[in-house]
Amino acid sequence: MAEELYISNGLSKTEKYEELLPQIASLIEFENDLTANLANLSAALHQTFGWWWVGFYIVKDGELVLGPFQGPVACTRIQFGRGVCGVAWKEAKSQLVPDVEKFPGHIACSSLSVSEIVVPIFDKAGKVVGVLDVDSEQYDVLNETDVLFLEKICHLISTKL
Repeated sequence: MAEELYISNGLSKTEKYEELLPQIASLIEFENDLTANLANLSAALHQTFGWWWVGFYIVKDGELVLGPFQGPVACTRIQFGRGVCGVAWKEAKSQLVPDVEKFPGHIACSSLSVSEIVVPIFDKAGKVVGVLDVDSEQYDVLNETDVLFLEKICHLISTKL
């Protein structure tokens, strides 16, 4: 696949994901470097949906460490169980947060971010090895449709580990 995305105009969110998923699968199919794949995935998601921030944190030495991302500068390290990312890691479960101000212990890397989704990435043994973090500067943009498809994308990443 050429390193270019083709997303048709006028699509619903579900239709965008349905066009994007096979392109993402093709993009990472022959690349085994995790950093390269995460960089392209964060760019693809950012380009397709225009979210404020899209990126990855990787588990290293007992904390989440900033990985490839698209958007403004971000928190570099997040502790286990802290903030939305740390909770997703601890609970090994996706977190949909429509209003980050209502999330106990939210870590504000940017005061402009008001809603967030974090999806864990699992290795073949079922252990969380990282998370995909999506932030929006708008309310009512992120929803269960995003969770469903972002989990599918994280599963694609898991198959490469």
